[in-house]
Amino acid sequence: MSKENMRRNIMEKKNNIRDKDQKLSSTQNLLSKHLKKVYPVGIQKTSSLLSLSSLSLTLSHNSSGSFTDSSSTLEQTISSALQLIAPTPTSSSSSPSSTPARRETPAARTSAHGSVPPPGLEPSICEDGLRRCNWITKNSDKLYVQFHDECWGVPVYDDNQLFELLSLCGMLMDYNWTEILKRKNLFREAFAGFEPNIVAKMGENEIMEIASNKDIMLAESRVRSIVENAKCILKIAKAHGSFSGYMWGSVNYKPTINRCRHSRNVPLRTPKAEAISKDLLKHGFRLVGPVIVYSFMQAAGMSIDHLVDCFRFSECVNLAERPWRHV
Repeated sequence: MSKENMRRNIMEKKNNIRDKDQKLSSTQNLLSKHLKKVYPVGIQKTSSLLSLSSLSLTLSHNSSGSFTDSSSTLEQTISSALQLIAPTPTSSSSSPSSTPARRETPAARTSAHGSVPPPGLEPSICEDGLRRCNWITKNSDKLYVQFHDECWGVPVYDDNQLFELLSLCGMLMDYNWTEILKRKNLFREAFAGFEPNIVAKMGENEIMEIASNKDIMLAESRVRSIVENAKCILKIAKAHGSFSGYMWGSVNYKPTINRCRHSRNVPLRTPKAEAISKDLLKHGFRLVGPVIVYSFMQAAGMSIDHLVDCFRFSECVNLAERPWRHV
């Protein structure tokens, strides 16, 4: 082989090496450009041991041969590597109150009025075309929807009804509204229509009979609390004329009208509820913590917490703005 041919072969090899280096450099720049779009430089996955540098290493280990300039192939490779970085979801046991969070939506919370979707959602429009508070969903039980539409937020002035609502709200420590409403008729039958005069006279046999009823599913301590509360209501009625007058007097006989647009604005407790809770405890009541008391205030219409876009808001406000009437 002549020297000229040898020189030509050497030059061709050098050119090939230079072309490969340029091609590799171009591919790395392209990769860096794509990575910045998908996984910005300087941000690391805190839930994974893999960082951006590990991602590059993963790409190099999982690629066959050298990278090509094909955008689709590169995107597929990046996607595969990102799947390796993505945190693996862990399974956790769900509690009955987390449903619909229970609730058919992630990170839902449970409040006094049941399951509440993540904040920021507008009131939901149901199949009947009515706009309701957004904790009422298409999957909500009919009894719960009916309770929202007809009872929740309506001012209540009757002693028996207030006693019933206070007792049902106390059960929120163990159950949600849907579960309570499904057994409401059983509770009424067991506690004589929540007539304080009758419940206050219940003896040990009656208490144990209610507590042992598997259909009611109410712990003995809860039954005793309801009986004790009935006794306290009779004492208050004797001192203040009625339990209704005593409770409504604590809010100056006028419901508080909250104008919340989102469920995140609806409180679980308020300073007023805390004050009423302390006063009830002084009178010997049980199961009357601030959250339970505020749930009672919402249910009894002492606080109007329907979202402003809910069709029930204006209706309950009209009822709340009527003059105080004692039954």
